[in-house]
Amino acid sequence: MISTSKTSFGAYICKNKDLTMEKQYCKVGAVTPITSGAHAISLLEYQYRNFMDKASSTKSVDQKLANFFEFKAIKVKKMLENLV
Repeated sequence: MISTSKTSFGAYICKNKDLTMEKQYCKVGAVTPITSGAHAISLLEYQYRNFMDKASSTKSVDQKLANFFEFKAIKVKKMLENLV
């Protein structure tokens, strides 16, 4: 007999009769909040640099994609400024 149970974040875990986990799926679009502190700042700095690097490397190939990465970098920079 197989039963399913829903976790608090929307993932479904399927178990067979001897209670071993077969599959686990995470909800699409699930968000994990960034905690405050030094770890959050270093993570946001990394994300900012990563988006800016992607924007500069794709600018000559696809301007719309470069603009998207720049927009994401601006959002991350605003979050970073609010933490500092």
